[in-house]
Amino acid sequence: MSTREGFDKDISIVISLYNEVESLDELVGWITSVMLREGYAYEIIMVDDGSTDGSWDRISALAREDKAIRGISFRRNYGKSAALYCGFKAAVGRVVITMDADLQDSPDEIPEMYRMITEDGYDIVSGWKQHRKDNRLTKNIPSKIYNAAARKITGIRLHDMNCGLKAYRNEVVKNIEVYGEMHRFIPYLAKNAGFSRITEKKVHHQKRKYGKSKFGVSRFVNGFLDLLSIWFLCTFGKNPMHFFGLTGILMFLTGGIIAVWLIVSKLIHQSNGLDFRPVTDQPLFYLALVAVLIGVQLFLSGFIGELVSRNSSERNHYNIKDTI
Repeated sequence: MSTREGFDKDISIVISLYNEVESLDELVGWITSVMLREGYAYEIIMVDDGSTDGSWDRISALAREDKAIRGISFRRNYGKSAALYCGFKAAVGRVVITMDADLQDSPDEIPEMYRMITEDGYDIVSGWKQHRKDNRLTKNIPSKIYNAAARKITGIRLHDMNCGLKAYRNEVVKNIEVYGEMHRFIPYLAKNAGFSRITEKKVHHQKRKYGKSKFGVSRFVNGFLDLLSIWFLCTFGKNPMHFFGLTGILMFLTGGIIAVWLIVSKLIHQSNGLDFRPVTDQPLFYLALVAVLIGVQLFLSGFIGELVSRNSSERNHYNIKDTI
């Protein structure tokens, strides 16, 4: 199979790993057999995220034996997002595949995912581990809750947003920036960059063969917080005044109207000789003042956000699909 559209390779396989030395030989052998069977021109980019178990030494040895293997080593553990960012930057394949190094993702799924990108025209094909081999209490149930929230917030109908096995059109990974812990939401980042043809494929999920998972239940809590962050940034990042300004004005007006109403009510009762309660004795008056102050602060926050946004180097960065 020859490469097309000017790409050096058909497939770039990006693998982020941390302390997975036991599985590397078997993983590379499995991937290589699939690639040779299908006749792909390929590369394997292994990003060692600061491993301390000898993973980098093994990657170096594998790279000396096979020129299709490339390696990137971090001096310390930066996280999966950083590893994927560097892997994406180095990838030269027409289709970029991401997968984990723990042998739970099957390389046999790659040919069909490649076909869905190149022939069906999808921008992203996300794996769906419909039948997970993980602990039901600590992994399966939290994952279902998390993915339900992700579908609701992002509007992307994926059953398994966080699946490590995904296929991307090369143009996608070159036009998004993965940072922090945003690797969980690459489909959402891609959607906001204009790549909306996103689908999923049921994939075979295997039990972990070596070692233990590097992620605990806390990742679902952190993932939900990250999801809210990325939703806010993608929705209001370019126009912070639309959120802070509108919210601030609403709170300011609400507090102001309540305060004025209390003062006018007191004056009317006083002028008519009726019993009245001093405005400053009413808790509602102080709540109104708090609302006014918070409204002013929110409005000023939006104004400062606009100043920062207007001076950003990315303010006129647009993804251009084509020119004639």
